[in-house]
Amino acid sequence: MRITKVQIIKFPDFPDFQPNLSPTQIFQLGSFGGSYWRPIFSKVTNKRYGNLHLELPNKWWKNIPENYLINEKEDLTINQYKVHSGTNLEYWESRNWINSIDPYGWVQWYCHFYNGRRTEDDIRQINRWINFAGSRGRWKIRLINNILKEKASFNTKSISPVIRQALQQWAYQITFEDLETEKWNK
Repeated sequence: MRITKVQIIKFPDFPDFQPNLSPTQIFQLGSFGGSYWRPIFSKVTNKRYGNLHLELPNKWWKNIPENYLINEKEDLTINQYKVHSGTNLEYWESRNWINSIDPYGWVQWYCHFYNGRRTEDDIRQINRWINFAGSRGRWKIRLINNILKEKASFNTKSISPVIRQALQQWAYQITFEDLETEKWNK
């Protein structure tokens, strides 16, 4: 299950936050090996959670297989780049990256934000995204520089697949325009 086209998603109340993957697209691409919405125990809230994706619009999940959403363990075979990228919930909690309103983390926050919810956590989460995948985000620029160094196409999957996977999990895929813009910035 793959998507073919991405486009910038704009939020008028936060113009610097411009992901190009919707929540549905993140999961269609097999992000987190299908284990993002698995049952968890949150040390932040001291509660167990499961099936929280069902709080979101059913149409988002209509054409996504269940194993792309609630696998107990990461399945790299469904992952777009077939690599592991990132750390685990325990690590996120230890770094104070988890807010009690979204015990699963950034993607849960993004799903609700995309769906219209606004909270006191928005600025913090958006700043995290900007630093990671924004116009000068460190991982976005690192991937672009790796592509330019190899003189490759923007969508050459063999170049930095772990970074590509991480960006995908942060609702972003590198585009031809990203590459061209960075060439002019050099």
